[in-house]
Amino acid sequence: MSQDDRSDGPPPQTLLSGLKGWLHDGLQLLRVRIELLGVEARDHALGVVEMMAWAVAAAICLSLGLGFVAVLLTVLLWDSHRALALALFSGVFLTLGAVAVWIVRQRLRETQRWFEATTQELARDAQQLRP
Repeated sequence: MSQDDRSDGPPPQTLLSGLKGWLHDGLQLLRVRIELLGVEARDHALGVVEMMAWAVAAAICLSLGLGFVAVLLTVLLWDSHRALALALFSGVFLTLGAVAVWIVRQRLRETQRWFEATTQELARDAQQLRP
């Protein structure tokens, strides 16, 4: 083989430059996965805060509503239909509270598994790295 034959092809890649390229690609892949993990963590945290806000709102509304209605009806209808009025409005507020609890339970069921996208991407990466 002459000198001219060797210079026609691409220059041979050294082991060190190949290792640097592999390390660079691995670090980029790790950076992207960590960013995805952060995005998912933020989304889940916001969902938990929203659900807690609904639960607190339901508890406050139920407590205040039932208390004020009981006092109001007791004062207004003391002489005529006090039991009927108390039962009717208590049922209304309990129903509203039950709806709020139902919303919270539905939100709990709708939440997806934490970090599901990250685990799927890591599984896909592992599958691509297999020979």
